[in-house]
Amino acid sequence: MLKSVIAVTAGLVASADAFWRMECQGRVGLARMDPIVYPGSDSPHMHAIHGSSAFSETSGTSELVTGNCTSCRVTQDKSAYWHPALYFQDASTQEYELVPQVGGMLAYYLLYGNNIKAFPTNFRMVAGDTSRRNYTAGDPTQPDPPKSLWASLGQTSQEILAQRALGFNCLNYDKAPEGTLYRHFMPDKAYLDANCKDGIRFEIMFPSCWKGGDATDSPNHRDHVAYPDLVMTGDCPAGYPARLPSMLFEVIWNTNAFAGRNGQFVIANRDTTGYGLHGDFIMGWDEDFLQQAVNTCTNPSGLIEDCPLFDVVDQGTAMQCQLEDMPANLRKEDGNGPFKQLFGGMDGHGQSQPTSKPTKVSTAPTLPYQPGVTAPVKGSPLPGQVFKDGSSDGYSGGMQIAAVESSPAVTPAPVGAAATPVTFVSTQYITVGNVVSEILWKQAYTTVTVDAHPSTVTVTATGAPPAKHRRSVHGHGHGHSHSHGQGQGQL
Repeated sequence: MLKSVIAVTAGLVASADAFWRMECQGRVGLARMDPIVYPGSDSPHMHAIHGSSAFSETSGTSELVTGNCTSCRVTQDKSAYWHPALYFQDASTQEYELVPQVGGMLAYYLLYGNNIKAFPTNFRMVAGDTSRRNYTAGDPTQPDPPKSLWASLGQTSQEILAQRALGFNCLNYDKAPEGTLYRHFMPDKAYLDANCKDGIRFEIMFPSCWKGGDATDSPNHRDHVAYPDLVMTGDCPAGYPARLPSMLFEVIWNTNAFAGRNGQFVIANRDTTGYGLHGDFIMGWDEDFLQQAVNTCTNPSGLIEDCPLFDVVDQGTAMQCQLEDMPANLRKEDGNGPFKQLFGGMDGHGQSQPTSKPTKVSTAPTLPYQPGVTAPVKGSPLPGQVFKDGSSDGYSGGMQIAAVESSPAVTPAPVGAAATPVTFVSTQYITVGNVVSEILWKQAYTTVTVDAHPSTVTVTATGAPPAKHRRSVHGHGHGHSHSHGQGQGQL
């Protein structure tokens, strides 16, 4: 049985490249607070909190906008951004210490798609699942298949997209940058010590497709939004007609501060795998102002200083902002450590757990370091080009992949026709179930078919040099400089 395995993707990727990087270099607090999942009560694990000083266990948009300050550099942004903290557990003492956070965090507002709507008042959402401890979107020890194949491989379910929306980027500024969302698990300490001298970057992608109307939340804080079929670009699923700004959290942790010490890294929700990484967002802008920013802040630099609407403060001012209030019992908890047990006596479901030992897996997965693509121009919103896979807008070198419905056999060349020499620029193998496909990349246009048995797939590639083709097709690459506060891009 034959079937098409390559999908047309050029038309699925938005042409708009406008964006801005919200720099939140300050952290307003480190506390077990989560007004989305645990409103009015203590969260079961420690969060690093950024944004409005009015953040609380019950805050919504109306409370956040009244904050005295924000730890982000744009004063009009009183949104709340938070994520679990990262700890190092010493093997000798068994004590936990907070891993230093480098440069606070960045929240990218990527304006992919058409007719983008501002987040509505009281809008909130969660990305990731704190209780997840396995990976079901494929083999985590292998790179993702090219995004151009996801649809035909049946890999565009929300379950799969949500797992691929998490990344753990190994930082080594002496090497070419590793690709964004290349790795979907947290490497163990031995790997981090050996390869990631500048730390690890947590990457959390949020859904950007929205039901619209008054759907500002849902019972599980996820169902009112959905991922487009390429995680951040592509088509929205049925029932989600509106497009929101595509949001990405980036958080860098200085894991190298613990190089040479015996122990392990543990996310605050007792997760050593990384699969339970998650992030939370509550809208804290004036809705009309944010819509104006979406329409106006289109400078290709992505710098907040280049948007004429934004009132921008310096980094020092942002870092001085602190939470205005916190429950008395939480004020007693010093989240920096060292301490014998992680704070909070509940698991990800809010149920009490008998031990505070972190979740372990029998064998830690590994994935070789793989360089991405350095930003070709200053205007690249994400230097690694990961979200532009398969596009023809210059971020993937103009890669276009053709798809046709296959017939029972590939049509042979007419009798007597002269054979045209073909130069294949690279070879790739993809295994799906019992089908092993060999993909030969060449500079020509052809039909694509796959047999139920091991087969050869011929794919067309046009545009940029072959080396870039291969990288962009894998969707890897996100250049970063030494300065987190300036967007980290090698621009």
